[in-house]
Order: sequence, then structure tokens, then C-alpha cells
Amino acid sequence: MKLYQVRKGQFVYYNNELHRVYGVKPMFKQSVHLIRLRDLTQHLTTAASVEKYKPKERDSFIFNHRVYTLRNDRQAEPGDFILIHNPMPDSLDTYSLNEIEVVETADKKGVITSNSQGIKHNEYLLMVPGRASDSNPIEYQDIERAAAENMQDTDLDQLPHPINGLLPSIGDIYLKKDQDELFEAMVVAIKGQTVYLGGGLEVSQEELMNPDKWEFLYNLLDK
Repeated sequence: MKLYQVRKGQFVYYNNELHRVYGVKPMFKQSVHLIRLRDLTQHLTTAASVEKYKPKERDSFIFNHRVYTLRNDRQAEPGDFILIHNPMPDSLDTYSLNEIEVVETADKKGVITSNSQGIKHNEYLLMVPGRASDSNPIEYQDIERAAAENMQDTDLDQLPHPINGLLPSIGDIYLKKDQDELFEAMVVAIKGQTVYLGGGLEVSQEELMNPDKWEFLYNLLDK
């Protein structure tokens, strides 16, 4: 992309992953400032390194380690996340394209978010938790490339689809939730469907991605 085509709020792919543009500063060499949606980390790059994507209904993606599917078949309720894909702010509102907000109150006209933004129902897509069976996963531009990078010991034609979100990778720290004592473990190896954790523990990907059993905390390499 050319720098003049990059706008604040756009969804873009950078390094194969979905990001949101939070700023464009032409005076800097790395002029495009991004937030990676899956973990909300910040990244700097150039316009030539990103590719624009316009989110739509039934797209699913990872936001802050949780998977959501975009829908417009019902109105948002208090506590829901919304993606503002069609912003039409009044003079006193400050929200912009593709901002993600939490709904505080809702009525027939629209919603009020936790940031005190008044948003009409036709301005947003509802972020429904989980990956719907008819959804279009968009967290990666190339899912096979992402899976190959995360699971180098697995043949490409046997790659599993992410179950509830991002595939586990080396250095991920998980908290075990279905026991009385807190227990954290790091992913030390991955082979096929089996994930090897520190301490000699082996679990399946399906179990590790179950939010009732394990919670992703952070990746050691990001610290």
C-alpha cells in the first residue's frame, strides 16, 4: 500500500496477522503504527508492509486472546463487545473506524459504551464470543503459513484448524483452571496434536484450547 492509502482504524495484515492501524505518522521512517488484535501488542512498520482488509459479517478473529464472530442478526446488549465498522459520530463523539467497545446500556435507538460513546445500531457489528461454524476466520492472511510456523513438525495437509483461537506456540504460558491450586506451565514442544508442557506434562491441543481448563497468560518471548 501507499502511505496516503493507510488510514487510522483500518484492519490490515502485517507479518501474516490481523492488526488495526492506530496511527499514521508520515515524518517517521516506520510511519504506520499498529495494534495486533490477538494480544493487543504494538508494532511499527511501513505502508508497503501491510495489506488492507475490510471486516464483514461472519468474519471471526482473535481479540485479546479470545475468539469472536461478527454478526448483525441481533442488537447488542450490556456487556457485549461491538466493532464499529460504519462510524457516523455526532459532533461530541470521538469514536472512529473499527474501534472495539464494550456496551454499557442499550435501547431501541442504539447503545452507550463504557467510554460514554453513543452508537447507533447500524454503526456496529456484534462480536459474539466463539467461532461460529459458518464463520470466515481472518486472524491470519494465510492459515497454512501460520500453522506451519507454529507447528513445524506437522505435515501441511494434516494441520488442524485453531479450535478456540490461536494455535499454541513455543514459550506460551498457560494457567490451569480446573483444579484447586494455581498451576502455570510453559509450552516447550509441539508435535502433531500433542503439546508438551514444562514438568513433563502432555496435553492435546483440544484440551489446552478449552477455556474452562486452561487460560493463556502470555508468551515468554514477548516479555
